[in-house]
Amino acid sequence: MNRITQLFNIKYPIIQGGMIWNSGYKLAAAVSNAGGLGLIGAGSMYPEVLREHIQKCKKATDKPFGINVPMLYPNVEEILNIIIEEGVKIVFTSAGNPKTYTSFLKEKGLTVVHVVSSTKFALKAQEAGVDAVVAEGFEAGGHNGREETTTLTLIPMVTKEVSIPVIAAGGIATGKGMHAAMILGADGVQMGTRFAMTVESSAHDNFKNLLVDVKEGDTQLTLKELAPVRLIKNEFFNQLQEVYKKGASIDELKEVLGRARAKRGMFEGDLVEGELEIGQIVGLISEIETVARVFEGVISEFNESVKIDFKF
Repeated sequence: MNRITQLFNIKYPIIQGGMIWNSGYKLAAAVSNAGGLGLIGAGSMYPEVLREHIQKCKKATDKPFGINVPMLYPNVEEILNIIIEEGVKIVFTSAGNPKTYTSFLKEKGLTVVHVVSSTKFALKAQEAGVDAVVAEGFEAGGHNGREETTTLTLIPMVTKEVSIPVIAAGGIATGKGMHAAMILGADGVQMGTRFAMTVESSAHDNFKNLLVDVKEGDTQLTLKELAPVRLIKNEFFNQLQEVYKKGASIDELKEVLGRARAKRGMFEGDLVEGELEIGQIVGLISEIETVARVFEGVISEFNESVKIDFKF
C-alpha cells in the first residue's frame, strides 16, 4: 500500500488519464477492474451523456472510478451536480483554479485531485485543500502547461515543495517509466497515451491505427495563445503553422481551429482535418492492446525494474 492506493482504495497506483474523446465508461471500467483508477473524461460530454456513462460504468465495475472535469468547459456546475447525484466519490479537476470548487466538493465527501504543470500551481492546489495533485510534464498529450517543464524535472521539484500525494504524468507508459517517476518522489502515475491506445478506448479506430505508426518527433506543442495542446503533425497542424507564419491574431487562430475539431479527429476519425492530441511517448507504443494486457506488461516490467541492483 502507498498513499495513492490508500487514497483511492485501488490495487496499483496507476491512474488512467481522463482524456476527451478517448475516456468513455468502457475504458474507465476496464482500468478500474484491472486494479487501477479509471476516469471518465467529462470534457467531451454533454451533462446527460456524462450521467449515462457514469450509470453504465457503475454496472461495468464494482471498483472505484472517477471523473475528470476540465473547468474551462461550459456546464461545469451542472456536471459537478450530476457527479454528486450519481454518487461518484472521486473528481480530478484541471484547466482552472482549484479554489473554485474544491471546498464545495470536499463538503460533499468527495476526494479531489487537481492537475498542475508547475510547482507554483501545485502549491496553490494544496492550499485550496485538494487531496493530491497530478504533476504533468510537457511530454503529455492534450492540453498542457505553457512552461514546457519536463516530467523528469517537474516531479522532484513538486514533491520537494508539497506534502500531499503527487501523481506523475507526461511521457509515462511502461513499468520502467512508472518506477522512474516513483524514484523521483511520485506516489503514483497517470497514463493517458498508453490507455488511448487500447481496445477499450472510445477513440475512433482510424485514430488508434494511426497512433501505432506515429514516431518520435511527429507531435508538437502548439496553440499556446489559446490553450497549449500537443498535436500530431497532420494537415490541420500544417494549416496552423501557415497561419502562424503570417502573424495570426488570437481571433484568426480561433477561426482556423473552429468548433469540434478534436471530436472530428479523435472520435470521428478524420485524420486530415481533425485535431489529433497525443503524448510524445506514442513513439514507444507499437500495438493496440486490451487494458488487461497493458496492466500485465506494466506491472511485470515495474517489478523487474524494482529488483535491479546496481553495483559500482
